[in-house]
Amino acid sequence: MVVYELSEEQVNKVFRALADATRRDIVRRTLNEEVRVSDLAASYDMSFAAVQKHVAALEAAGLVTKIARGRERIVRGQPDTIRHVKELLTAYEDLWHQRINRLDAFLADETP
Repeated sequence: MVVYELSEEQVNKVFRALADATRRDIVRRTLNEEVRVSDLAASYDMSFAAVQKHVAALEAAGLVTKIARGRERIVRGQPDTIRHVKELLTAYEDLWHQRINRLDAFLADETP
């Protein structure tokens, strides 16, 4: 199974972006519906500029896109990126399960 559709740099950007609770909330909200940047800014106890920086970090990570509609900027979540990250995490989980199973088998063979 080929999982690594994101570059190592992109994966790093995604996890850095998702390390922040506000950014995770923005992703969650924008996966459900398109949201204006001004509406996002009104939802958080921070400046409009700070919210714009969060959106820019998410956009750089490929987790959201920002589109212009007249004077408004609309943020839309990118489910494909989330899917790729989920696949990557599933591959890591599978790897760890395999290692644990091998360790269990090894320990079972060593038991008198």
